[in-house]
Amino acid sequence: MAELRVRRVYGTAQADAANASDADDGLRVLVDRLWPRGLARDAARIDHWLRGVAPSDALRRWFGHDPDRWQEFQARYHAELRVSAHPDLALLRRLATEQGRVTLLFAARDEARNNAVALKAFLVQ
Repeated sequence: MAELRVRRVYGTAQADAANASDADDGLRVLVDRLWPRGLARDAARIDHWLRGVAPSDALRRWFGHDPDRWQEFQARYHAELRVSAHPDLALLRRLATEQGRVTLLFAARDEARNNAVALKAFLVQ
């Protein structure tokens, strides 16, 4: 499996515009269901947008980025992924096998507790 990284999409987009320092990200994959607010598509430098690997709307709303719900969110999200037959999950697994490095991008403010962090944990287990 490729090296998996997790980054906030806003920070990397600004750094790209400033100095192109994120060239070492490898393949950049947005894993949010919704497009990040205020981010222009042409400035994002995103190779793939895989909405199908994001948590369901119901789970995303339930979590609401509440740190007290983080452990339960991960368990519920991993359960959704285990039963998912979405082609985006199969594509992400294939990309993670074929690429040297894949960076999972997210828009949430909390860099430690978000769906990309939980998705990475799911993929490496």
